[in-house]
Amino acid sequence: MDRDLAPAGESVTSAGRAPSEDRGRGGGGRWWLPVLMLFIGFGGGLASRPMTSSHAQTEAEPQPRQVAPRADLTGQELATIALFESAAPSVVYVTSLALRRDFWGRNVAEIPQGAGSGFVWDDRGHVVTNFHVVGDADALHVTFADQSMWPARVVGVAPEKDLAVLRIDAPADRLWPLPLGSSVDLRVGQEVFAIGNPFGLDYTLTTGVVSAIGREIESVTRVPIRDVIQTDAAINPGNSGGPLLDSGGRLIGVTTAIYSPSGANAGIGFAIPSDIVNWAVPELIAFGEIRRPSVGVQVADVELERRLGVEGALVLNVVSGSTAERAGIRPTLRDDLGRIRLGDVIVAVDGNTVRSSADLILLLERRSVGEAVQLTILRGGDRETVDVNLERSR
Repeated sequence: MDRDLAPAGESVTSAGRAPSEDRGRGGGGRWWLPVLMLFIGFGGGLASRPMTSSHAQTEAEPQPRQVAPRADLTGQELATIALFESAAPSVVYVTSLALRRDFWGRNVAEIPQGAGSGFVWDDRGHVVTNFHVVGDADALHVTFADQSMWPARVVGVAPEKDLAVLRIDAPADRLWPLPLGSSVDLRVGQEVFAIGNPFGLDYTLTTGVVSAIGREIESVTRVPIRDVIQTDAAINPGNSGGPLLDSGGRLIGVTTAIYSPSGANAGIGFAIPSDIVNWAVPELIAFGEIRRPSVGVQVADVELERRLGVEGALVLNVVSGSTAERAGIRPTLRDDLGRIRLGDVIVAVDGNTVRSSADLILLLERRSVGEAVQLTILRGGDRETVDVNLERSR
């Protein structure tokens, strides 16, 4: 047998020796084989991981979609934008504050208790808003679109019209009065725009149409506000006192109320017409109140008339020296036994029916001092007529 060949069933080493000979000589045989397999496995694991070197291929970064070009804004959109940008500097945010004394000390703090809207009336610093926005305030702040804030004071109020006029000491170049429009020629269906601060979200624009005209709502004094504008432009708490504008950017109303059990917009809002505002605001600026002509009597309020079951304007007092006193109108009195004897009840003015004291107020407010009127009175079940001259209320 050739000496280089191993017996059958045995392998040959690189030196031509049998494995038994290597083991016998302490060479370790195939000790390196497990090490080699471990190395191969480790290398394979590395190969299966993503490569992080600067030369490795990476995934693509997420890319936003390409913005599609749009057509130019429509003429109507541009007109609405221009209207808002022109009117917004005239609209203000009215904050009502209450003064509260620290329980443990003597410090007095101003606590916000409500907010609403308003607008600049003239360049003398007069601002118009709703009476119910400022009625319970101990202090007031007015904030403009540029976030400048000015302390405000009340100049005059007309609760029966839900109107109030404030005054701020801002320079004329910071004041932008709104152009004034007329409400007498409004038509159902024409566009309207409301700017205000609903829920404290300042300078919000809502749009709609005139839904109805000639509506009537009740003021806080229970005197009706007549010829009110109804609109579907969204009006929410915080809009109160803001302007209602026509498509020309003219003031046509002051937003005042929403018709909703929840207090949120339900598609029906109301605005005091600008013709009433334009008549009332100069009176408030000049006198602090609306000075209506008077027939020289003090009448009961609507609630008292309802409790007594009186239909008409019940005369409580007659002003001494007035034309009513000279005409013989009788007041309400108590007799010697303390029983109330009702006075005369005014049931008509120049033939116009008077169902309550509110009707009498509304019938006289547009008349002139010195003008002669004929009153129809109810006295002990009998109707009589008396002539009186209207005089300045005292």
